[in-house]
Order: sequence, then structure tokens, then C-alpha cells
Amino acid sequence: MVIAGLHLLLTYQCTFECDHCFVFSCPTAKGVMKISDIRQILTEAKQTEEVKSICFEGGEPFLYFQTMLRGLKEASDFGFKRAIVTNAYWATSIEDAKEWLLPISRIGISDLSISDDAYHYDPTEENLAKYAYEAAKKLDLPVGKIAIEDPKIYMKETEWKRKQVIEGKTLLKGRAAEKLVEELPTKPWTQLDECQAENFTNQGRVHIDPFGYVHVCQGITIGNMKHTPLSDLLANYNPEMHPICGPILKGGPAELVKKYQVEHNDEYVDECHLCYSIRQKLRKRFTYILAPDQMYGM
Repeated sequence: MVIAGLHLLLTYQCTFECDHCFVFSCPTAKGVMKISDIRQILTEAKQTEEVKSICFEGGEPFLYFQTMLRGLKEASDFGFKRAIVTNAYWATSIEDAKEWLLPISRIGISDLSISDDAYHYDPTEENLAKYAYEAAKKLDLPVGKIAIEDPKIYMKETEWKRKQVIEGKTLLKGRAAEKLVEELPTKPWTQLDECQAENFTNQGRVHIDPFGYVHVCQGITIGNMKHTPLSDLLANYNPEMHPICGPILKGGPAELVKKYQVEHNDEYVDECHLCYSIRQKLRKRFTYILAPDQMYGM
């Protein structure tokens, strides 16, 4: 398995506290990467000879703008492709947004993804994401939008196979599993026997958070790079032998219920909903793997 991309959760802090957020970001969230943390990640990533891209996200990475800029610069020096995900809280006008983006354009990035949906900007309010998008276009930055749909609309209209977040579907884990599942249609837990969100045998990318945890799915880690070198964690990751990924590969989230005999409800909305609910109950048994507390709203 080749891990070609690292997504750095620069901070868990965010100017928003969206119901759909699967990392429980909010203005008071703890955890921020230091420049030295980023440099360590980049150094370790270079040793793998497989990592090709670095994405800065959060939370909201622009909250620590100078740290993000330094990370982008050093990632460029290492030869990595670079990307950013943002909610554009900083884009108070097109002109102002250009000032924020100008130093980024000088370094160069391969993608700027801007959250632009009703979770972030009500249709009746000023939409700062549109300013950021227009400013990026004027600076010739590669830019796109992330729009997450309300599951109460699309899940009641038609049944669907889960796709990646950038295609508009809400992942029902984290805060979403608490805020958005009410009144949604459910299925018997036994039918939720295949993970629709991740392929642990062909991972492609991992997320690294400010505390050093390396996530193959948000809240499912393969260790902590502050204790074990990142290059070793990536090289030694065996999904079939992982106590959480292994059962999921065998029979989806339903297999977690069977293997660990976890108390459960009869029905859940989807695979993510079941998986997140069961992982919450397994945390005391797998404290180091189902981490950190932030990912579970604690």
C-alpha cells in the first residue's frame, strides 16, 4: 500500500462549529501544530519516497496563517505538491482576500478548496467563500468549492452509495453522528457490513493531527508520530492486523459489533453512523488507537 498524501490538521480550532463536522472543530478546540512539528512530518515523509503531496486543513488552517505559510514554503522546498482547505472566514472582500492569498500564490499550490454551503454561509448572509473564490481566480490559483448537502434532503429522496466528502455527502461521524441523524431513515445493523468511506488496503492518504496521531479514518489511528517515527508507522501499517481496520475489512462496521460483542441499537442510518457509535463504546479498550478525545467530542 502506498501513502502518497498527508493531510495535516494544522489545528482543531475553527471559526465555525458546524453540525456536520466530523472532527468536532470549534472556536475553543485545543491542538495546534508548531513549525517544528510540520518540519518533522515533512522530513519523515521525504524518507518514505512515496509521499508526494501535503494538504493543510483543520479546523481552519488560516487561523495560524504564518505557521501555514512556513509549512507551505518548506513543503515546496522538499518538492511536495501543496494544497489547502479553508472556510474563507478571512475573505471580507475580494480585495482583502487577494491580500491573504498573495503570499500563497508566490509559493504556489496545486489546489485551494473552499467550503461554500449552508453549513457555513446561509443564503441570506454575506458569502465570504465567494469572495475568496473570485480572489483566487484573479491570482490564477487552482481553486474549487466543497459543498456538503443536508442529509435530511438527499437521504430521504433516494438511496445512495457513500462517496467522498467533496461530492457532497455528509459523513455521519463525529458531531454529525450526534446532530444530524435524528429522523433519518435507518437500516438493520447487520446490513451495514461493508465500509463505504475508506479502503484501508488502498489508503492513499492519512491525516496527521496536532497531537501527533496518524489517522487512517478520523478517530482511527495507526499510532502517534511523537512516539514512533512517521516513516515507521506508515511502513509497518498492516490493515488486516489492525484491531479496528481488520474487522471492518472483514465485514464492515457490523463485524466490530460481532467481534467485540458491543451493545448496540437495532438500526443505524449508515455504515459511518454504526462505526462511530461502536467505536465510542470501544474507546476504553483501545485508548491509543481510537484517539484523540477531540475526535469523539471530549
